[in-house]
Amino acid sequence: MPAKSKAQQKAAGAALSAKRGDTPKSKLKGASKGMADSMSEKQLEELASTKRKGKPEHVS
Repeated sequence: MPAKSKAQQKAAGAALSAKRGDTPKSKLKGASKGMADSMSEKQLEELASTKRKGKPEHVS
């Protein structure tokens, strides 16, 4: 499933980094914290790899 906004894509990237051990989980905030716990590495990779062009910053 592709990311619906730039913010979602960035949060998925942060969560993926923590899941892989590149970033400490204690540094995560907001949505990325929940994503790291509830999603698999493959799901996070799919969201994080979405192209940003044409995406809104936030979706209401």
